[in-house]
Amino acid sequence: EVQLVESGGGLVQPGGSLRLSCAASGFTFSSYVMTWVRQAPGKGLEWVSTITNGGTISYNESVKGRFTTSRDNARNTLYLQMNSLEPQDTAVYYCAKELQIDGFYFGMDHWGKGTLVTVSS
Repeated sequence: EVQLVESGGGLVQPGGSLRLSCAASGFTFSSYVMTWVRQAPGKGLEWVSTITNGGTISYNESVKGRFTTSRDNARNTLYLQMNSLEPQDTAVYYCAKELQIDGFYFGMDHWGKGTLVTVSS
């Protein structure tokens, strides 16, 4: 079965840094596009970043320049390095696997349970 397990969340002061990890199993990780999504308290889902199987990365403007997405295909792990954190970054962060079939994208078919990031002094 497909499993995605996020880790690395916690409490950090404004201006601080955290690195989130997403351990993937149950599928050929290197062949799939992966995405980070977050949900702030009381808010809806917000797309954060996507990295393709070829390493092309895109970011939401709200995190561009502060967050860096990467992947280690040998370790089946997705990362999100978060720097210069702001209180507005407080959210549950999820990693998700994109459904790809013959070059078409159908959305995110598997999600992790999420890890909570709290940015507060």
